[in-house]
Amino acid sequence: MKRAMSDYLSFMLAGAALLALAGCQPSDDKAASQDQGMRPASVSIQVMRRETVPFAIELPATLSGFKEVEIRARVAGILESRNFGEGAKVNAGESLFTLDMKPFEVAVSAAEADLQAAEARLAQAEREVSRLRPLRDKNSVSQRELDDAISAQEVAQADLESAKAGLDQARLEREYAQVKSPVTGIAGRELASEGTYVSGPDLLLTNVTQLDPIRVRFGLSERLQLQMRQDAAAGKLTLPQDNHWQTRVKLPDGTFHDQIGEVNFSDVRINPNTGTSELQALVPNGDFALRPGQFVRVVLEGAERHDAYVVPQRAVMDSGTGKFVYVAAKNEQGMTVARPAPIEVGEWVRRESDAGVQNGWVIRSGLNDGDRVVIDGMARIFFPGMPIQVTNGSAAGQE
Repeated sequence: MKRAMSDYLSFMLAGAALLALAGCQPSDDKAASQDQGMRPASVSIQVMRRETVPFAIELPATLSGFKEVEIRARVAGILESRNFGEGAKVNAGESLFTLDMKPFEVAVSAAEADLQAAEARLAQAEREVSRLRPLRDKNSVSQRELDDAISAQEVAQADLESAKAGLDQARLEREYAQVKSPVTGIAGRELASEGTYVSGPDLLLTNVTQLDPIRVRFGLSERLQLQMRQDAAAGKLTLPQDNHWQTRVKLPDGTFHDQIGEVNFSDVRINPNTGTSELQALVPNGDFALRPGQFVRVVLEGAERHDAYVVPQRAVMDSGTGKFVYVAAKNEQGMTVARPAPIEVGEWVRRESDAGVQNGWVIRSGLNDGDRVVIDGMARIFFPGMPIQVTNGSAAGQE
């Protein structure tokens, strides 16, 4: 037992001596051996070239109906029936409620009778004037009698016009007894049930919201507006004419609404609380897929960024003090190494191709023509200045 313990201690002492000898090796020789023993990381690069790319802005937005109409009766009466389903689609001109029609039918009949009586009185007055005119020519009646007859005819004519207006009013009120929707949209819940006395416009019966088109409302920051104006003045950015951005609605699941709208309103005022100005777009919504109150994201398209560098989103990394990319460059020994290049990023660029949708960053500063930016294999780069080997196509030939 003692001998086994002695052998174990001898082995440990020998190992410690070897480690001490290794630690005495010069540091330069140690670094050189590490460089000689480390294999270059395989990466793919993209050579920077200026290009014109679509400029798009993605912002949070809310939806609201194009028109939100309160449905009220224009006449008083007893509510006889509801003619729609709550939450269902209704068409413009469709009857939503019906008041008791009997009083209105009676009023129309009375107005028709008044009209007939007025017509009869006018006919009698006209006959009287026709009878007196020849007699006046023969001086058989006085001028006063003829004047009275003419005045009676004029009064009868006015009574006839009043009777016609009364009939029109009675017919209009009968029509108003059918409470109709002025727009096509989605009906709200019933706010008055059958048998309720409706006193007229004071009582709200329901609401109808027009959803096609739908309003998309969002804010654009003052800082971004200033930056866009400066870029446009410098020729770096072409904006849509009259600020008519094409508008795509991005749903919470990341998919897009299948209809494209357009910005139709831009407020000149800046909200002092948010630092943004309000914009509004109208988006077709024939299938009513978009609903008021929904939170979405809006993508504004139709502008172009000129002379831009674009790198894939995955190539941009964050150091904690800012964003950077790795650039393939030669070191003093002539080896290709990965050097970090601090950059300032701009907006995202969304590109669609046969390979799918790819997102890239517009680089506002930090890169130059011909820079070889590492776009794949960044996870194999363990430290700045690490040797790398470019493996993709024509870029590899530039080694």
